[in-house]
Amino acid sequence: MRREELLARVQDRKELLGLTIDNIAKLSGLGNRTVTRFFTGEDVKLSTVEKITNLLGLDFAGNEMIDIDILREQRATQKALYIVSLVQDTSALEKQGLDDAGLNLLIKETKEQFLHGEYHRNLWAS
Repeated sequence: MRREELLARVQDRKELLGLTIDNIAKLSGLGNRTVTRFFTGEDVKLSTVEKITNLLGLDFAGNEMIDIDILREQRATQKALYIVSLVQDTSALEKQGLDDAGLNLLIKETKEQFLHGEYHRNLWAS
């Protein structure tokens, strides 16, 4: 596959997911300038291409490895677990932590907010 074809596939996926250069840089551990260079078609390391394509659920050739809905679901789960763990840690310090059932419900509700609710725009923010 030619570089232009890979770049077009990655760009399409980036737009479908609603990711920004900044999101990709933070989530992949790459610098903004490196990610920008990739998207402008400049030469970058193969490891950079791999990090970006993996983040987007693509293989090294730009083929889909993970369905876009599954990718969103995974990200929403990660974010919900993180947010709820912050709340639970604070509540536990105050001896007001949730039991397992309450915790699972809060995770589920938070995940839904990231997928379809008011936090939808923050799904990919780090």
